[in-house]
Amino acid sequence: MVCVVMFSLTTATANNPVEELLTRIDYSVVKKFSFSLQDQTSENDYFAIDSKQGKISIEGNNWISVAAGLNWYLKYYAGVNITWSNPKQRLLNLPKPQKREERNTDELVRYYLNYCTSSYSMAFWDEERWQQEIDFMALHGINTPLMTVGMPTVWRNVMLRLGYSPEQVSDFVAGPAHQAWWLMGNLEAWGGPNPESYYANQEQLAKFIMNEYRSWGIEPVLVGYSGMLPSFEPNDKTTFGTKLNKKEQGLWCSYQRPALLEPTSEQFAEVADIYYDELTKFYGKAKYYSADPFHEGGSTEGVDIEKTGVQIYEAMQRASRESKWVIQAWQNNPLKQLIDPLPRGGVVVVDLWSEVRPQWGDIQSAWYRKDGFLQHDWVYSLLLNFGGNTGLYGKMERLVEGYYKAKNSDFAPTMVGIGATMEGIENNEVMYELLFELPWRSEKPKVESWLEDWVKVRYGRALPQTKEVWQILGKTVYNVPFDNIQDGVSESVFCARPALEVASASSWGKSALYYDYKELFRALELMVEVSDRYKGCRNFEYDLVDIARQCLSNCGREVLSEVGQVFDTVYGVLFIADL
Repeated sequence: MVCVVMFSLTTATANNPVEELLTRIDYSVVKKFSFSLQDQTSENDYFAIDSKQGKISIEGNNWISVAAGLNWYLKYYAGVNITWSNPKQRLLNLPKPQKREERNTDELVRYYLNYCTSSYSMAFWDEERWQQEIDFMALHGINTPLMTVGMPTVWRNVMLRLGYSPEQVSDFVAGPAHQAWWLMGNLEAWGGPNPESYYANQEQLAKFIMNEYRSWGIEPVLVGYSGMLPSFEPNDKTTFGTKLNKKEQGLWCSYQRPALLEPTSEQFAEVADIYYDELTKFYGKAKYYSADPFHEGGSTEGVDIEKTGVQIYEAMQRASRESKWVIQAWQNNPLKQLIDPLPRGGVVVVDLWSEVRPQWGDIQSAWYRKDGFLQHDWVYSLLLNFGGNTGLYGKMERLVEGYYKAKNSDFAPTMVGIGATMEGIENNEVMYELLFELPWRSEKPKVESWLEDWVKVRYGRALPQTKEVWQILGKTVYNVPFDNIQDGVSESVFCARPALEVASASSWGKSALYYDYKELFRALELMVEVSDRYKGCRNFEYDLVDIARQCLSNCGREVLSEVGQVFDTVYGVLFIADL
């Protein structure tokens, strides 16, 4: 039986979502605030913080702007940092603003999530955990998140309409922890099969998430159609009467890739329309659709790339007029021929790794594109995390410098926003706090000064020791050298296969440290020194444990090196003795 969910992407709500969010943080203080929508026709997003009629007043041109204003107030007036590790707090100190503060941004797209995040961090979330994440999005001004929850059910419905059997659905749809790579067209079925109950649960969870997005006015990026089909034929071939005109895509990292339906064939339009029909029944029409043909080595042999781009784009337009195609800039994608024929304003390119290998037109980048993304809009994004790996890591200076460099470049007119495209979340919270503040700052912040303020934001009060801690962190773990292009955090030797020498724990990772590990021990000593004065401060306790964990991880490298030296010495003595 084909199951569908019927609802549309409207933005009306009878309730104030910001009040509901604040209730979840600390219900006892809601009456101290006043939230309102003003100047809803403003070209830019804005929020204003003030005191009115004895209350803390926060206004904005939409609910997401108001929530961003609430977060700014909590951070810079009340010294409260709402994060993944500390989503609910008692708000005991809420000073009234002495004068009106207003901030605005022309970065109207604040993108969020990577396909990988859905598998590495979110695969088994329930409604409560999703509610916490949507609250996080709202507080950080995020209005354009990638939406993948429910896609297994959509694909199940599509496949049944195309003549595939329920058993064949199980041979194609990946399990929850591998769906990222399935949706990007890299593998089939791995991690499955999924029980029937899974598809029903996905429907229910997707409906909950979409209702929350609707209440905020959030525009999710739905997964569009780029030609993906199973590598095998449907059992029932009566739907089209002939064999589907597919191109095999071979293997990806030893996994069987799905096939590519020939984009220039008549069948492509038919299948695409069936796909969008099921997608629309499930989610409603959307403003944004994501599609990444030829991702990570997908074959273009014999494919008319220009016509492929046009066909994919036109299918989206048939599904939702004036929708935009969201495509990831990764490695050599998007291909110039793919997006060049498409109209200005019809495409949004997410420059996934802007802080390390930007493609928007930065001449210093290893992935430099002379023409950037041509006439198309694009988003400056922070990738930061690979593989959901744990560890202190970040390029603060590069992030800030790169963002303002882009804002002042010849490519600025087509830059429409920022994004966080990490593969795994719930780590290095400071980096995302910095990222999502940038659109609301008219002047470039100095990292050292920003970290001075961060201590009070993070812990509610600053001591000389904690100020020094964050200056140390800013100059070590969060100061990855400009030319260092490693895939995220330096990996722990404890995560690697046992060996006397460890270069990495994963295929593309790196274990070497780019800073003096002894400096981090100094930061740990300072944290321990004042730990009794921050007792009960969850953010402090989290950071204390996180820094201690990183120090122990770093020690592993030193101990391994010493073990290797001892082994070499003993082995050498024994070898000589044998002679």
